[in-house]
Formats: sequence, structure tokens, C-alpha cells
Amino acid sequence: TTALELRQRVPRVLLVTKSALNAGSTRWAQGGIAAALGSDDSPEAHLTDTLAAGGGLCDEDAVRVLVEEGPGRVRQLVSLGTNFDRTPDGEFELTREGGHRRRRIAHAGGDATGAEISRALIAALSAVQDDPGIEVIEQALVLDVLTTGGTEPVAPDGRPSRACGVTLHVIGEGTLDGIGAALGRAVVLATGGIGQVFASTTNPREATADGIAAALRAGAAVGDLEFVQFHPTVLWLGQGARGQQPLISEAVRGEGARLVDVDGDRFMPDLHPMAELAPRDVVAKAIVRRMGLTGADHVYLDARHLGADFLGRRFPTIVELLAEHGFDLAADLVPVAPAQHYHSGGVLVDLRGRSTLDGLYAVGETSCTGVHGANRLASNSLVEGLVFAHRIADDLTARLGAGDLPQGEPLPAAGAAALLPSAARPEVQRAATGGPGVIRTSTGLAAAAKTLAALAAEAMAGQVTTPGTEEWETTNLHQVATVLTEVAATREETRGGHFREDHPETVDAWRGRLVAALDPDGELRVHFAPLLGGGDAPGTQRIEKGHQ
Repeated sequence: TTALELRQRVPRVLLVTKSALNAGSTRWAQGGIAAALGSDDSPEAHLTDTLAAGGGLCDEDAVRVLVEEGPGRVRQLVSLGTNFDRTPDGEFELTREGGHRRRRIAHAGGDATGAEISRALIAALSAVQDDPGIEVIEQALVLDVLTTGGTEPVAPDGRPSRACGVTLHVIGEGTLDGIGAALGRAVVLATGGIGQVFASTTNPREATADGIAAALRAGAAVGDLEFVQFHPTVLWLGQGARGQQPLISEAVRGEGARLVDVDGDRFMPDLHPMAELAPRDVVAKAIVRRMGLTGADHVYLDARHLGADFLGRRFPTIVELLAEHGFDLAADLVPVAPAQHYHSGGVLVDLRGRSTLDGLYAVGETSCTGVHGANRLASNSLVEGLVFAHRIADDLTARLGAGDLPQGEPLPAAGAAALLPSAARPEVQRAATGGPGVIRTSTGLAAAAKTLAALAAEAMAGQVTTPGTEEWETTNLHQVATVLTEVAATREETRGGHFREDHPETVDAWRGRLVAALDPDGELRVHFAPLLGGGDAPGTQRIEKGHQ
């Protein structure tokens, strides 16, 4: 969306993706896109639900931008050719998901919303690809954000003042192979989430935290990294399952499916007034606790009472997916367990999508706009991407037109970073799953930090001599897992997607954001920024952690 908008307004746009354009997380979004589109709904009601899900840490100004601009952006998707499901009288067919007190989830193809949105956007891009104003490079991994140096002004702490391009590893089939630089007057990161940091996730294989890692190395700040959303209902495929796991959309519960334990007992109505439609962190933690009580490694999703005809019509993709794994949604209890799903934190940005490094923007799951706070409200992610993509395009149009972002010359990196071998990825994932996973403890986080530090030391001692995509990805996963572990250990409370078993209460003094950045010497620094009305905040903390 950012590229399509900018292509009409600025001389040249380069769009880079490390695999194919239709890869990434958007096409996997099943449930839908949230916006106040119904006659009984309003942006104010959407705001209230979003703030409630965010655990007291949402930036209310950012949420207001989302809910007020969201309906118009969804309707623009329709004008681009997105085919949403409609009622017989032509209105959006809306459903509910966890945390929503209104039917405000627009969907397409029943449960294939992301795929339809992705299709429409790529079709719009394909229609203008002959335009000299836009260039698309697939199969190209962004390695680092380039920053200005030399005669360029620098920030007070000595950091380069502005992003001026990226380095790329182009891995296409025989074309442009190798590493090179792409210079630009601004850089927009839209690299998705961190799912592959964990052993089990709903995220695609491309979600290796590349944008957050590159932003950190360039000197930009990140925020809310500890708030990781674990989706409650991911198909349980056994203890040995790794990588991307099949998601069973919350919309199935929105239509009436229930959660029962291995003894057949329904447990959510006793735990929350919204039962199975409580916010995701509530449901995920409830499932983990119920698994502990029963000694099982899963619970069941029961949709049998909804009937085969309805399920086949409303959730054709999910029905087909489950059939591939031997389950009939209309006839079977389907085993489910929580798995990593969404990251509420990311590159810290303002309401225009600007990061703390001038010229560097971030949008979508790789960004931290403050919309989600401690826990994302279901289906707010797609609309967040749309709204802030337009805001970035508007801001860049104005700044480039005013000459605020002249092309700068890149400053050479301070030193070569040690890369982890690809074989270290499973160990990184085990450390992240056991440390900053669904339920966190000081002991588990300390063990994870020790493992990650040892991997960093090994990388420094035995440099990878022939790096490739998997080595860069593994290094990015390790660097983000390291910061995630540190901030999760620092926040000694339970809030939203951050559950500390050794600190189970929500503490008002922790009502604020942990902001992390690398100082000019490559050391990780974390400070606490209290939100207004948050009471006495814990003191600013400096975490001594070498950067490899």
C-alpha cells in the first residue's frame, strides 16, 4: 500500500521482498479486518474495545487514528478490487472475534481475507509495473539499513543522522546475484513479524525479524518487544511439530465454537464474561493453565454443533486445511494449543510512521505504533497496516517535496558483525520458547539469556566464512530473541501478552513502555517511559549486553 501510494507522488519507488510478493503474513490472515462499518457500530466503540484489549498501554492518539481512518481505508480496498463477503442487501457481512463487543470484522472468501486483500493489492501493483516510477525486486533479503556519515550532520550522541538506503542480498535465479546497495532518500520497513524466533508459530517462514534487527543495528529504538501474542487455537500436531503451524481462526469461536478440556469440560465461561471470546492473552493463558491441571498438552475446539453446511460455507479454507491433517471440523473435537501468532512491539514510530532514526519508517507488524499496547485486539493488524501505510505516504510526499530528505552518502559500518551458522537456529528457537514464551519466569528467562549469550560468543570465535540467507536470518532471530529476553526479564509484572508466573499481578507502576536501543558502542540500553497517569515508574535501567 505504501509503495502504490508513493508511486503516484514521487519520482521513483523501489519495492523489495525477500521471497515472492504474495509471501509473508498478510495472505495467512483468516478472520478478517476490523473497522466500524456496521450501522450499530462506531469508531468510539472500536476505540473502547481496543483500549480494553491493550492492557492500559495503548497510545490513545494512535488508536483514535486507527478507528477513525480505518473504515475509509477498508472501503478504498474495495475500490482497488477487494471482494469482501456481503449480505443479500449488499452490505459488508460482519462477524465478531475475541475482545470485540460488536460485529465489526469484515471478511472475504469466508476465512481467506488476507489472501483476497493480498491478491487485490498485488493485482494493482502488477497493473503499474511497467511504469518507470516503480521497480520491484523479489528474492532479495535486506541485510542492513545504511546511514549517512562524512559531512552529514549527526545526532548529539554521535549516531549517523539519517537512513539513506539498504544493503541487499539478491538471491534470484541467476540474476543480480550477490550483495549490493540500494540508496534512497528514505527507507520504509514492512518486513512483518518475529514468529520464527519461536519453535512453534502461525507465521510463515519469511517472518524472521529482519526489519527489527536491521533497525536496531542502524541505531533506531524499538518498543514493547515483550508483548508477544500467542494465538489460543492453533492445531496441535504433536510435541515434535516445528515451524509454521495451522491456525484455526478466532472467527470460528466468534460463530459459536467452544473450548473443552481433554475431559470434555468447557472452562472459559467460568473465567471471563466473554467466555471463548475473551481477549487472546486471557484465552491462551487459560488454555495453558487447563493443560497443566489435566496433564495434557492440548485442549479441544468443539464446533460440531454448528453443522457441516454452515462450517463448509463460512470456513472453507479451515475445513480443507483440517481435512488435510485428518480432522473433520463438523464431526471431530479438534486438538488445539497456543502458539506464537503476533508481535505487538517493533520499531518505535510516531503517528506518521517515523522511527527515531530520521528517514527510516516502519509499518505493519514490524512497527510499534502504540495501537496494540500490551495485546492486539483481533483483526486490528490488517487495518493498522493500511492506515499507517497511507500516513507514511502522505508524510514522505510532503517531506520529499520540501527537500527535507536529500540523498546522503552511506557511512561504512563500524565493524563486521559475527554471523550465527544456520545450524544454530533450533537452539535459538528453543531458548526463546523456554524463556520469553507463553508463561515466563526469572529462571526460564535467565536460562534463555545464558544460551543466547553462549551462541553469540561462539559466533565471535568462529566466524561464518560463506554467509547466505539462512545465516543472516538466524543472526537476526538471535539478536531479536536476545533483546526480547532482556525486556521480558526487566518487566516484573503480568500484563497483556507478557505473563510472568513469578510476578502474576498487573502493577500500575509498570504502566509504560520499555524502549530498547543499541548505543554507539553496540551495548543494549533499555529505559522505561511511563505513560501519563501511570504512577511512580521503576527507574531507568541500563542493561549491559554486548552486541555481536
